[in-house]
Order: sequence, then structure tokens, then C-alpha cells
Amino acid sequence: MSKKEQRKSQLQTLKSIDPISYQQKCFQIEQRLFHSSEWKNSQVVAVTVSKPPELDTWNIIKRGWEEGKTVVVPKCLPQKRQLIFYKLSDFHQLEQSYFHLYEPDPDESTSVHNESIQLMIVPGLAYTIKGYRLGFGGGYYDRLLAGFSGTVMSLAFEEQMVDALPVEPFDMKVSTILTEKRRIHCDE
Repeated sequence: MSKKEQRKSQLQTLKSIDPISYQQKCFQIEQRLFHSSEWKNSQVVAVTVSKPPELDTWNIIKRGWEEGKTVVVPKCLPQKRQLIFYKLSDFHQLEQSYFHLYEPDPDESTSVHNESIQLMIVPGLAYTIKGYRLGFGGGYYDRLLAGFSGTVMSLAFEEQMVDALPVEPFDMKVSTILTEKRRIHCDE
């Protein structure tokens, strides 16, 4: 199966999760994150602003604010295939843009250097136990992670865990995956 076909298949799988299960799974994953040493020991956390059927990150952003963390969210620069992170302290700083994503409005936000990010929560559609991920296409995170030295983690539903993915030389791994049922150490 090609990456494109796998993306389509995974999106269908995510859309098939019933609303009650979706809410429960999101809650369980959030709790696993909030109790993790990575979350507790990070003052600057990078996370995307989710849209259905992805795992909901809006509560994670709010919890970061409640705990006094600096929450940073990415803006896609499609021409350069690059992500720039901006500090988010109010949802009104967001605008709908590329692919109908909610991203920070650069005129309302302050950019943050990647070196200051301690925990990078990387999105994806599918993951292997070894930490390889199937992203949404474009290689934005692979390019970013190639030079990133902080902690790299993903949050996923068990339905997103797969036995194998097509891996290319530029694909970057995540070190930890948290699901509603377990914590996966990908470096082992």
C-alpha cells in the first residue's frame, strides 16, 4: 500500500471511532501525557492545533496554560515546506489557513526558536512500535526533527498503531508514543 493509500485508510479508521469512545480515548491519552515526566519537566511545549478526526489537542493547550507552560503551535510555510512555531496564549490568535488548519496569526503572535522547545508533540496518522510515523504528507516534521534536540513524542489512538510503514531515509522517528492503553518506548 502506498503512503497516499495508507493515509486515506487511516483517516477512515479514525473517522470510524464513535464519539463516546473518541472522547474517552482522548481523555485517557491526555491523562497519560499530564502524568508523564516529559510533560512535567518541560516548560515550553509544542503541539499542533487539532481538527477532527485527529486526537483532540485543545484540552492539552488549555492544561499547558493552566500550568503556566509556554505553549507553542506551528504555522506551515508551504513555499519552503517549513514550520515556524509561535507562542499561543489565547485561541483568538488563531486563524484558519492552509488545509483549513487552525494556525497562529503571525501578526497576533510571537515566534519562538526551535531550540527553546523542550517537548515536541508530533502529529501523525499511523505509527509503528519503533517510532516511525505516517504524517499528513509534505515532510514538514521530518525536516524539523532532523535538527531538533529536545524530546519528541506522539499521542495516538491504539487504532493508529500499525505493524509496518514504508520508511524512507529522511523519515525521522519519535522516541515515545502514548496511547489510551500504553506508553511505547520507541528507542528500545
